[in-house]
Amino acid sequence: MPLRSYSKYFKPAIQWYFPIESVSIMATTDIHYKAISKDTDFASSSSNPIDRRLDFCAYFLALIKTLDEKGASFEIIRTVCVEIVSNYVKPRNALHAYTKKLIPRLINTRLGLILIQSFHKRINSLGNIDGFRANIITDKNQTYGLGYGVDILECGICKLFAKHNFQKYSSILCEVDEITSSLAGLKLIRTGTIAHGASKCDFRYERINSQLKTK
Repeated sequence: MPLRSYSKYFKPAIQWYFPIESVSIMATTDIHYKAISKDTDFASSSSNPIDRRLDFCAYFLALIKTLDEKGASFEIIRTVCVEIVSNYVKPRNALHAYTKKLIPRLINTRLGLILIQSFHKRINSLGNIDGFRANIITDKNQTYGLGYGVDILECGICKLFAKHNFQKYSSILCEVDEITSSLAGLKLIRTGTIAHGASKCDFRYERINSQLKTK
C-alpha cells in the first residue's frame, strides 16, 4: 500500500491529539517509515499471508518512534494507536461488514474446511525469518466447540519492534484483536501473547450469538 494510503488513516487522530504539531509529526513519521519499511519489504510477496500486515505495522512503529522522540507518554501513544487501528479495521460498508462475518459462518461447512486447511498450509511455516508462523487449531475440544482457533508461534510484529528496540510498545496492537474478533461475530478468548512474554499468542473464540443464548 502506498505511503499516502497509510497516512490517511493516521491524520485524523494525530490532528485531534496534537493539533499544533500534527504536520511535523506526520512528516517525521513518513521519514521513519521509509527507513523502517526496508525491514518489511518482503511482506507483500511473502508465502505466508499473515506477513502482509507487517508493512502497515511498520508505519505504526514509525509513528510510535516519532511520538516517543517527542516525549509522549506510553499511555498517550497507546491511546492514539488504538484509536487509529480501531478505525482502520472497521467495515467500510455493508459488504465489507458481511465479508468479515463470512468465515465464521463457513467454519463447519465443507468449503470452510477446505479453506482452513489451505490457509493452515500457508501460515505454518516462515515465509521470511522476520515474519509470522502460526497453526490453525480445528479440534473442537480445544476451541470451545467452535472448531477454529489460531496459535501464533512466531510474531512478525514483535520481531519488527524488537529489531528497533521498541518492544515495550508491541503489545499495543494486541489490544485490537478483540475488536476484529467482534466484527466477525466472535468473542476472543486468549490466555497470553508473545508481546507479554508468553510462548505463543493463542486465539480462541466463542460465537457472540451463542453467548447471548446462554445468558
